[in-house]
Amino acid sequence: MMLIIWLALPVLAVLICAGIAGYVGWNLTHPERRPLNDSPANYQLKYEDVRFLSKLKDVQLKGWFLPASTSVPKMTIVFAHGYSMNRLQDDVPALPLVRSLVEAGFQVLLFDFRNSGESEGNLTSVGQLEKEDLLGAVEWVKEHHPGPIGLIGFSMGASTALMAAAEDDSIAGVVADSPFNHLTRYLKKNLPTWSDLPDFPFTRLILALLPRLTGLNPDSVDVLAATERIYPRPILFIHCEDDDKIPYTESEAMLEKYPDRFAMWKPARGKHVGGYRESPEEYTARVIRFFDGLC
Repeated sequence: MMLIIWLALPVLAVLICAGIAGYVGWNLTHPERRPLNDSPANYQLKYEDVRFLSKLKDVQLKGWFLPASTSVPKMTIVFAHGYSMNRLQDDVPALPLVRSLVEAGFQVLLFDFRNSGESEGNLTSVGQLEKEDLLGAVEWVKEHHPGPIGLIGFSMGASTALMAAAEDDSIAGVVADSPFNHLTRYLKKNLPTWSDLPDFPFTRLILALLPRLTGLNPDSVDVLAATERIYPRPILFIHCEDDDKIPYTESEAMLEKYPDRFAMWKPARGKHVGGYRESPEEYTARVIRFFDGLC
Protein backbone atom coordinates (compact mmCIF):
# COMPACT_ATOMS: atom_id res chain seq x y z
CA MET A 1 0.00 0.00 0.00
CA MET A 2 2.79 2.42 0.95
CA LEU A 3 4.56 1.59 -2.30
CA ILE A 4 1.46 2.55 -4.28
CA ILE A 5 1.24 5.83 -2.36
CA TRP A 6 4.88 6.65 -3.02
CA LEU A 7 4.48 5.85 -6.70
CA ALA A 8 1.37 7.98 -6.89
CA LEU A 9 2.96 11.06 -5.30
CA PRO A 10 4.99 12.15 -8.35
CA VAL A 11 1.93 11.77 -10.57
CA LEU A 12 -0.12 13.81 -8.12
CA ALA A 13 2.57 16.50 -8.00
CA VAL A 14 2.62 16.75 -11.80
CA LEU A 15 -1.16 17.03 -11.91
CA ILE A 16 -1.18 19.75 -9.25
CA CYS A 17 1.54 21.72 -11.06
CA ALA A 18 -0.29 21.33 -14.36
CA GLY A 19 -3.51 22.55 -12.75
CA ILE A 20 -1.77 25.61 -11.31
CA ALA A 21 -0.06 26.32 -14.63
CA GLY A 22 -3.31 26.03 -16.53
CA TYR A 23 -5.15 28.28 -14.09
CA VAL A 24 -2.46 30.98 -14.11
CA GLY A 25 -2.00 30.76 -17.88
CA TRP A 26 -5.73 31.15 -18.41
CA ASN A 27 -5.78 34.21 -16.15
CA LEU A 28 -2.82 35.73 -18.00
CA THR A 29 -4.76 35.55 -21.26
CA HIS A 30 -7.95 36.79 -19.59
CA PRO A 31 -6.76 39.77 -17.50
CA GLU A 32 -9.30 41.87 -15.68
CA ARG A 33 -10.39 44.93 -17.64
CA ARG A 34 -9.32 48.33 -16.41
CA PRO A 35 -12.13 50.91 -16.46
CA LEU A 36 -11.73 54.20 -18.32
CA ASN A 37 -11.29 56.67 -15.47
CA ASP A 38 -10.14 59.70 -17.44
CA SER A 39 -11.21 61.64 -20.52
CA PRO A 40 -9.66 63.97 -23.12
CA ALA A 41 -12.12 66.58 -21.87
CA ASN A 42 -10.08 66.81 -18.68
CA TYR A 43 -7.17 68.03 -20.84
CA GLN A 44 -9.28 70.53 -22.80
CA LEU A 45 -9.08 68.30 -25.86
CA LYS A 46 -11.78 67.93 -28.48
CA TYR A 47 -12.63 64.33 -29.32
CA GLU A 48 -15.23 62.05 -30.78
CA ASP A 49 -16.19 58.53 -29.79
CA VAL A 50 -15.47 56.04 -32.56
CA ARG A 51 -15.99 52.35 -33.13
CA PHE A 52 -14.77 49.97 -35.80
CA LEU A 53 -14.13 46.28 -36.41
CA SER A 54 -10.88 44.43 -36.04
CA LYS A 55 -9.46 43.43 -39.40
CA LEU A 56 -10.63 39.90 -38.56
CA LYS A 57 -14.22 41.27 -38.30
CA ASP A 58 -14.71 39.26 -35.11
CA VAL A 59 -14.86 42.01 -32.48
CA GLN A 60 -15.93 45.64 -32.32
CA LEU A 61 -13.36 48.04 -30.92
CA LYS A 62 -14.00 51.44 -29.33
CA GLY A 63 -11.84 54.51 -29.05
CA TRP A 64 -11.45 58.27 -29.35
CA PHE A 65 -10.40 60.34 -32.33
CA LEU A 66 -8.75 63.65 -31.45
CA PRO A 67 -8.34 66.26 -34.21
CA ALA A 68 -5.20 68.35 -34.54
CA SER A 69 -5.19 71.90 -33.24
CA THR A 70 -4.12 73.11 -36.68
CA SER A 71 -6.47 73.47 -39.64
CA VAL A 72 -4.34 71.12 -41.74
CA PRO A 73 -3.11 68.11 -39.72
CA LYS A 74 0.38 66.80 -40.36
CA MET A 75 -0.58 63.14 -40.05
CA THR A 76 -2.60 60.69 -37.92
CA ILE A 77 -0.87 58.88 -35.08
CA VAL A 78 -2.49 55.69 -33.79
CA PHE A 79 -1.69 54.62 -30.23
CA ALA A 80 -1.35 50.94 -29.27
CA HIS A 81 -1.60 50.24 -25.54
CA GLY A 82 0.11 47.60 -23.46
CA TYR A 83 -0.91 44.30 -21.90
CA SER A 84 -3.84 44.55 -19.44
CA MET A 85 -4.06 48.32 -20.06
CA ASN A 86 -6.58 50.35 -22.08
CA ARG A 87 -6.40 53.38 -24.36
CA LEU A 88 -5.39 55.60 -21.40
CA GLN A 89 -2.11 53.68 -20.85
CA ASP A 90 -2.08 55.25 -17.41
CA ASP A 91 1.43 54.11 -16.53
CA VAL A 92 2.77 56.49 -19.19
CA PRO A 93 0.20 58.29 -19.08
CA ALA A 94 -1.09 58.67 -22.64
CA LEU A 95 -3.38 61.72 -22.53
CA PRO A 96 -0.73 64.34 -21.62
CA LEU A 97 1.40 63.01 -24.48
CA VAL A 98 -1.62 63.12 -26.79
CA ARG A 99 -2.22 66.76 -25.85
CA SER A 100 1.33 67.64 -26.89
CA LEU A 101 0.93 65.82 -30.20
CA VAL A 102 -2.40 67.51 -30.93
CA GLU A 103 -0.88 70.92 -30.15
CA ALA A 104 2.01 70.07 -32.51
CA GLY A 105 -0.43 69.53 -35.39
CA PHE A 106 -1.06 65.78 -35.28
CA GLN A 107 -4.43 64.07 -35.09
CA VAL A 108 -4.59 61.02 -32.86
CA LEU A 109 -6.58 57.80 -32.58
CA LEU A 110 -6.70 56.08 -29.20
CA PHE A 111 -8.55 52.77 -28.90
CA ASP A 112 -8.89 49.69 -26.73
CA PHE A 113 -7.60 46.34 -27.96
CA ARG A 114 -9.90 43.34 -27.65
CA ASN A 115 -10.67 42.29 -24.09
CA SER A 116 -9.63 45.76 -22.90
CA GLY A 117 -11.42 48.94 -21.91
CA GLU A 118 -14.75 49.22 -23.72
CA SER A 119 -13.95 46.94 -26.66
CA GLU A 120 -15.48 43.52 -27.25
CA GLY A 121 -13.67 40.21 -26.84
CA ASN A 122 -12.64 38.03 -23.93
CA LEU A 123 -9.11 36.94 -24.82
CA THR A 124 -5.78 38.78 -24.74
CA SER A 125 -3.23 37.18 -27.06
CA VAL A 126 -0.23 39.49 -26.39
CA GLY A 127 0.14 40.49 -30.02
CA GLN A 128 -1.23 37.75 -32.24
CA LEU A 129 -4.81 39.01 -32.43
CA GLU A 130 -4.07 42.56 -31.32
CA LYS A 131 -2.13 43.04 -34.57
CA GLU A 132 -5.42 42.51 -36.42
CA ASP A 133 -7.13 45.01 -34.12
CA LEU A 134 -4.48 47.62 -34.90
CA LEU A 135 -4.77 46.98 -38.62
CA GLY A 136 -8.53 47.52 -38.22
CA ALA A 137 -7.76 50.89 -36.60
CA VAL A 138 -5.49 51.80 -39.49
CA GLU A 139 -8.24 50.90 -41.97
CA TRP A 140 -10.65 53.18 -40.07
CA VAL A 141 -8.16 56.05 -40.33
CA LYS A 142 -7.69 55.46 -44.07
CA GLU A 143 -11.43 55.57 -44.60
CA HIS A 144 -12.25 58.60 -42.45
CA HIS A 145 -9.02 60.66 -42.37
CA PRO A 146 -6.86 59.84 -45.41
CA GLY A 147 -3.23 60.87 -45.17
CA PRO A 148 0.07 59.77 -43.63
CA ILE A 149 -0.18 57.39 -40.65
CA GLY A 150 2.29 56.74 -37.85
CA LEU A 151 2.09 54.34 -34.92
CA ILE A 152 3.23 54.60 -31.33
CA GLY A 153 2.99 51.59 -29.05
CA PHE A 154 3.88 50.67 -25.50
CA SER A 155 5.15 47.26 -24.35
CA MET A 156 2.84 44.67 -25.97
CA GLY A 157 1.44 47.54 -28.04
CA ALA A 158 4.92 48.42 -29.28
CA SER A 159 5.51 44.86 -30.48
CA THR A 160 2.03 44.83 -32.00
CA ALA A 161 2.66 48.12 -33.81
CA LEU A 162 5.83 46.74 -35.37
CA MET A 163 4.03 43.64 -36.62
CA ALA A 164 1.18 45.73 -38.01
CA ALA A 165 3.60 48.04 -39.83
CA ALA A 166 5.24 45.00 -41.39
CA GLU A 167 1.92 44.07 -42.99
CA ASP A 168 0.81 47.54 -44.10
CA ASP A 169 3.37 49.61 -45.98
CA SER A 170 1.14 52.70 -45.78
CA ILE A 171 2.33 53.07 -42.17
CA ALA A 172 5.13 55.62 -42.45
CA GLY A 173 6.99 54.79 -39.22
CA VAL A 174 6.74 53.50 -35.68
CA VAL A 175 7.72 54.66 -32.21
CA ALA A 176 8.16 51.44 -30.19
CA ASP A 177 8.36 52.03 -26.44
CA SER A 178 9.64 48.96 -24.56
CA PRO A 179 8.82 46.11 -26.98
CA PHE A 180 9.79 42.44 -26.82
CA ASN A 181 11.10 40.96 -30.06
CA HIS A 182 9.76 37.39 -30.02
CA LEU A 183 6.99 36.32 -27.67
CA THR A 184 7.98 32.71 -27.06
CA ARG A 185 11.66 33.47 -26.54
CA TYR A 186 10.80 36.40 -24.29
CA LEU A 187 8.41 34.34 -22.14
CA LYS A 188 10.88 31.48 -21.78
CA LYS A 189 13.19 33.90 -19.99
CA ASN A 190 10.76 36.28 -18.33
CA LEU A 191 7.40 34.59 -17.71
CA PRO A 192 7.86 34.54 -13.89
CA THR A 193 7.73 38.36 -14.04
CA TRP A 194 4.09 38.04 -15.09
CA SER A 195 3.04 34.71 -13.57
CA ASP A 196 4.54 35.19 -10.08
CA LEU A 197 5.45 31.50 -10.21
CA PRO A 198 8.87 29.82 -10.07
CA ASP A 199 10.48 29.34 -13.47
CA PHE A 200 10.71 25.57 -12.92
CA PRO A 201 8.45 23.79 -13.60
CA PHE A 202 5.81 26.40 -14.41
CA THR A 203 7.24 28.30 -17.37
CA ARG A 204 7.44 25.20 -19.56
CA LEU A 205 4.07 23.96 -18.35
CA ILE A 206 2.30 27.25 -19.07
CA LEU A 207 3.86 27.57 -22.52
CA ALA A 208 2.89 23.98 -23.31
CA LEU A 209 -0.68 24.30 -22.05
CA LEU A 210 -1.66 27.75 -23.31
CA PRO A 211 -1.85 26.91 -27.03
CA ARG A 212 -4.09 23.96 -26.18
CA LEU A 213 -6.29 26.02 -23.86
CA THR A 214 -6.62 29.11 -26.04
CA GLY A 215 -5.70 28.17 -29.61
CA LEU A 216 -2.99 30.85 -29.62
CA ASN A 217 0.46 30.44 -31.14
CA PRO A 218 3.09 32.57 -29.34
CA ASP A 219 5.66 31.67 -32.01
CA SER A 220 3.63 33.71 -34.51
CA VAL A 221 4.44 36.88 -32.55
CA ASP A 222 7.86 37.26 -34.19
CA VAL A 223 8.60 40.97 -33.99
CA LEU A 224 12.25 40.65 -34.95
CA ALA A 225 11.26 39.15 -38.30
CA ALA A 226 8.67 41.91 -38.75
CA THR A 227 11.37 44.59 -38.67
CA GLU A 228 12.83 43.11 -41.84
CA ARG A 229 9.60 43.95 -43.66
CA ILE A 230 9.42 47.45 -42.16
CA TYR A 231 12.87 48.49 -43.38
CA PRO A 232 13.69 51.03 -44.83
CA ARG A 233 10.83 52.80 -43.04
CA PRO A 234 12.10 54.28 -39.77
CA ILE A 235 11.59 53.03 -36.23
CA LEU A 236 12.38 54.89 -33.02
CA PHE A 237 12.91 52.48 -30.12
CA ILE A 238 12.52 53.90 -26.62
CA HIS A 239 13.61 51.56 -23.84
CA CYS A 240 14.68 52.41 -20.29
CA GLU A 241 17.96 50.91 -19.17
CA ASP A 242 16.36 49.85 -15.89
CA ASP A 243 13.25 48.27 -17.43
CA ASP A 244 12.12 45.69 -14.88
CA LYS A 245 9.80 43.72 -17.19
CA ILE A 246 11.24 43.71 -20.71
CA PRO A 247 15.04 44.11 -20.93
CA TYR A 248 16.27 46.86 -23.24
CA THR A 249 18.30 44.23 -25.06
CA GLU A 250 15.02 43.14 -26.68
CA SER A 251 14.99 46.46 -28.55
CA GLU A 252 18.72 46.45 -29.17
CA ALA A 253 18.46 43.17 -31.06
CA MET A 254 16.07 44.85 -33.51
CA LEU A 255 18.04 48.08 -33.72
CA GLU A 256 21.26 46.27 -34.65
CA LYS A 257 19.78 44.85 -37.85
CA TYR A 258 19.28 48.22 -39.56
CA PRO A 259 21.07 51.00 -37.66
CA ASP A 260 20.94 53.24 -40.73
CA ARG A 261 17.13 53.60 -40.43
CA PHE A 262 16.35 52.50 -36.89
CA ALA A 263 17.23 54.64 -33.86
CA MET A 264 17.07 54.11 -30.12
CA TRP A 265 16.84 56.29 -27.04
CA LYS A 266 17.65 54.63 -23.71
CA PRO A 267 16.52 56.82 -20.80
CA ALA A 268 18.91 56.29 -17.91
CA ARG A 269 16.05 56.41 -15.41
CA GLY A 270 12.66 54.77 -15.34
CA LYS A 271 11.25 51.27 -15.18
CA HIS A 272 8.97 49.60 -17.73
CA VAL A 273 7.54 52.21 -20.18
CA GLY A 274 8.90 54.79 -17.74
CA GLY A 275 10.60 57.12 -20.21
CA TYR A 276 7.77 59.65 -20.47
CA ARG A 277 7.06 59.76 -16.76
CA GLU A 278 10.75 60.33 -15.92
CA SER A 279 11.58 62.77 -18.75
CA PRO A 280 8.33 64.08 -20.27
CA GLU A 281 9.86 67.05 -22.12
CA GLU A 282 12.65 65.10 -23.75
CA TYR A 283 10.36 62.16 -24.52
CA THR A 284 7.81 64.46 -26.17
CA ALA A 285 10.45 66.33 -28.15
CA ARG A 286 11.96 63.11 -29.50
CA VAL A 287 8.57 61.67 -30.48
CA ILE A 288 7.44 64.87 -32.21
CA ARG A 289 10.76 65.16 -34.02
CA PHE A 290 10.44 61.59 -35.24
CA PHE A 291 6.91 62.04 -36.56
CA ASP A 292 7.76 65.45 -38.06
CA GLY A 293 10.41 63.64 -40.06
CA LEU A 294 7.72 61.43 -41.62
CA CYS A 295 5.52 64.27 -42.85
